[in-house]
Amino acid sequence: MKLVRERMDIISAYREAGSYRGAAEICSTTPKTVKRVVEAAQRSEPRPPPAHNYDEVVDLVAQRVEKTKGRISAKRLLPMARAAGYVGSDRNFRRLVADEKRNWRTDNHRGRRPGVWEPGDVLAIDWGVIGTLHVFCAVLAWSRTRFVYFADNERSETTLAALAACFEFLGGVPKTVLADRMGCLKGGVVANVVIPSPDYVRFATHYLFHPDFCEAADPASKGLVENLVGYVKRDLMIPGELTARDLRRANESARDWMQEVNAHLHSEICAIPAQRLEVELELLGPLPQLRANAGKVIYRTVDKLSCVRFASARYSVPTQNIGKVVQLRVSDGHLTITLLGVTLAEHAVVVPGETSILDDHYGGPRSKPKRAVRPRTPDEVVFCALGPVAEAFIKGAAASGSTSLKSDLGILLRLERSYGRDPLVRALERAVAFGRFHSSDVQSILIAGRGVAQLVRAGDALVTTLPVGPRRSLSDYQVEATS
Repeated sequence: MKLVRERMDIISAYREAGSYRGAAEICSTTPKTVKRVVEAAQRSEPRPPPAHNYDEVVDLVAQRVEKTKGRISAKRLLPMARAAGYVGSDRNFRRLVADEKRNWRTDNHRGRRPGVWEPGDVLAIDWGVIGTLHVFCAVLAWSRTRFVYFADNERSETTLAALAACFEFLGGVPKTVLADRMGCLKGGVVANVVIPSPDYVRFATHYLFHPDFCEAADPASKGLVENLVGYVKRDLMIPGELTARDLRRANESARDWMQEVNAHLHSEICAIPAQRLEVELELLGPLPQLRANAGKVIYRTVDKLSCVRFASARYSVPTQNIGKVVQLRVSDGHLTITLLGVTLAEHAVVVPGETSILDDHYGGPRSKPKRAVRPRTPDEVVFCALGPVAEAFIKGAAASGSTSLKSDLGILLRLERSYGRDPLVRALERAVAFGRFHSSDVQSILIAGRGVAQLVRAGDALVTTLPVGPRRSLSDYQVEATS
């Protein structure tokens, strides 16, 4: 076996002599050995890259990928490549674009380093949405404790209320709250520096934390909460079929879900978040003694109907608060009415034009409307003196549309003088029972007297007077023996 130096000499002699025999005479070896060494050297030399049908447009694709920072698609580049002379297939061109994008990302990566979190330091927050149901997600970075809150909007007052609920859930306040550049918390941007909104600044001052914002269009800087948003969507919102129409049920499901996931082993930290939170709780800031009134407070005056109006709907409050100014706050689809910090009533939000009434505010359930009988003429006064049956007769006659009722009262009073008061009262009771409200009907009942049948309901005892026959003793029926 030839050494490396000897092989190098053979190859150099072959290049000078140009033949195997000539190189063999120079190196004192055989032509076969020269041939074997030369062919082995040729096989080890790199081959030139094969030609492709897209070689003419490689520079064009590289320029467009560089200009768009790897975002342009092969579909948009293909017409320009066709115009530049590319005649290959769409698949080959897609491979070219994919290779150029891969090369660009390799040369232009950010070199991101993994996050290293300290206990009690950072709380990352973000919003997610499916349809009309919005979900507020928060992750305590070191312990990976997760918090979820559902709402029907992403306004500033809703976000601050959800963040306050998160602090209550954690039992403390972290040093920094990291959010993306959500419009509900952002007051403006100057030289890439985010200015928090005034409400957010007051809220952060009250709870003593530092509001921080991510870089623009950089979700990877808060990937732990981005992952939580996706996890909540596929593990809670979609399987639970949660909707914005029932936010109370959605948040009850969220509380059960948080207890479940925070009690399981986290795959990233190989620890249980609930147990880590007990350690991290000592490093969280204390909650303020006075809770912040996050969100918009609406003031209303209780009207004479003991109700307040909100969004073109009425909501009842206890009657002793008529004329007082109360506070209204909407959360989880429910309206809370308070006065000087005391909750007066809670109602589910109803659609405009509807009314939400609680019977306890009015001393009990509403009774049916009663139209009292108020006699005015002398005949009406005397007839109503017969008792409740007279009032029932008047109401029944009016309901049946008896237009002759006024003149019939005089006829009925004359029947009282003819038949007496008690028979007339019994006749009126029978007329009301059978729906006969004309004076001639009452007169017919009086003429029939006591011989009319007394109808009873099915199942009731039938009380009637039977004829009495002569009585005989049992001895009369004794059988005597015969001889």
